Amino acid sequence: MRCFFAVLLCLFCFNNYSHSQEVSKVDKLYVTAKVWGFLKYYHPKVAAGKFDWDQQLFDILPKVQKVQNKKELSLLLKEWIISLGKIKSRVKQQDHEYFDKNFNLDWTQDDRYFSDTLSAILNCIETNRHQGQKHYISYLNNKSGYAEIIHEKPYQNVGWDKSEYRLLSLFRYWNLIEYFFPYKYQMDKNWDEVLLEMIPQFLNAKSKVDYHLSMLALITSIDDSHGGFNTPEIFNYFGNQFIPANVKLVDNKAVVTSFRDDSIAAVNDLQIGDVITKVNGKKIADLYLINEHFITGSNSARKQYNAQSFIFKGTTDSVEIEFERDGVNYSKIINRYPYNQFTRKKTEVLKFKIFDNNVGYLNLSEITEEELESILQQCADTKSIIIDIRNSPNTPIPQISDFITSKKSSFYSAISPDLNYPGRFIWNKGYEVGGDNREKYKGKVVLLVNEQTQSHAEFSAMCLQSGDNVITVGSQTSGADGRVTAVEMIGGYKTQFTGIGIFYPDRSETQRVGVKIDVEITPTIKGIMEGVDEQLEKAIEVANA
Repeated sequence: MRCFFAVLLCLFCFNNYSHSQEVSKVDKLYVTAKVWGFLKYYHPKVAAGKFDWDQQLFDILPKVQKVQNKKELSLLLKEWIISLGKIKSRVKQQDHEYFDKNFNLDWTQDDRYFSDTLSAILNCIETNRHQGQKHYISYLNNKSGYAEIIHEKPYQNVGWDKSEYRLLSLFRYWNLIEYFFPYKYQMDKNWDEVLLEMIPQFLNAKSKVDYHLSMLALITSIDDSHGGFNTPEIFNYFGNQFIPANVKLVDNKAVVTSFRDDSIAAVNDLQIGDVITKVNGKKIADLYLINEHFITGSNSARKQYNAQSFIFKGTTDSVEIEFERDGVNYSKIINRYPYNQFTRKKTEVLKFKIFDNNVGYLNLSEITEEELESILQQCADTKSIIIDIRNSPNTPIPQISDFITSKKSSFYSAISPDLNYPGRFIWNKGYEVGGDNREKYKGKVVLLVNEQTQSHAEFSAMCLQSGDNVITVGSQTSGADGRVTAVEMIGGYKTQFTGIGIFYPDRSETQRVGVKIDVEITPTIKGIMEGVDEQLEKAIEVANA
């Protein structure tokens, strides 16, 4: 009997202790962000637009700041939810095949923050969540699959110095990714941890630049090449002065590949193939690592492609570089210029050609719809065709697919957000492409891809890979497949994220990974110095094999 009462006493003391535990300022805001977003998309009346949900956040924030412990926080949140009105039973069971790697509402039952009563209320809201047309998000043109964000106020005239609007910006974006980004499960950082890290940055921003850099770091955290973000403040922070050359990062060095302006590059004695090892005394690899949390991209191949602006752009009119040329090391000062000072000479780009040994070549960014039929006819009797898709295609891909594919097939599977169960995604079968079982093009098809193969280009590559005799040559693609969902941040600034999940028919991933490659070939410093397109040369070799 003594043991029984001792256990009861311990439980009572522990219960009182857990309820009286202090909750830190960051944790209070973390919990508020998650509950606010959950109610926004789940609560029947909130999701239907019955409240000014931004104002509700502004009203609750001062109260949240005053609570001291879990008990007070749970009571405040419970009273807030009760004030929104009664919840009626309304959910209909849906017959979907779900992709659930992103889905986790276990946090609603976390006893570190929530009382049993509050957890039960949150569970009830999940069970009886809003159904039907949503106020804040909908399917574009009422078509299933592609979601668009609607009815969000941009607050373009609100100053950066109002902390509640900065937090609104963070909470809005974080919850959009939480519930509607199909690739959340692939992020390098846990998304909850990102929220905990970002709250102090958004809360304590000391300047407009601090605030904008916080938004950039937040967007970079989703590891999505579609997630670009730029504002005048960010542009000026990293500098609006450019060197007159374009570079490619190879082996932790920056190799000059082309010029922004030939004459200005000549004045600065820059040459194609110059291998830059340091900028202002810092190694290229170190500069990349310093700036990596600001460089958007799904994988390192795309991030390195995007990195040159962060490494070579600046606020000063000149920069010191150390570089190698013809095996000799040099150090010198080169000038930087406003971008509008460059007069870039239009270079001839190969569009279509029949190489030796009857190998055709098509550059999909240069061939127009009107030209395609004639070009395909000229390729009909070739030994092989090289299709260069290291670009953004300007050509009807289904027409090419029909030319090289004799049997109809689906080349992808997709997942789209279930707006009636936010955080869950529905598997959808991709549409079919290809021919009508008649023998089509008899030769070999070589697809050429690299880090510039992104989004529509990656989707196009997947489509063409379903052809009869296709080999893919090149290096890792951008890893950002699927249509984008546009986002307007507080202040009217724009960004986006990949809104539809694209997989191969066997459900293997393309996001972050890129398209499947049969023969990998990455440009080398030696090749760039010699002016050789090593990937194209390998494609020709494969085409002739």
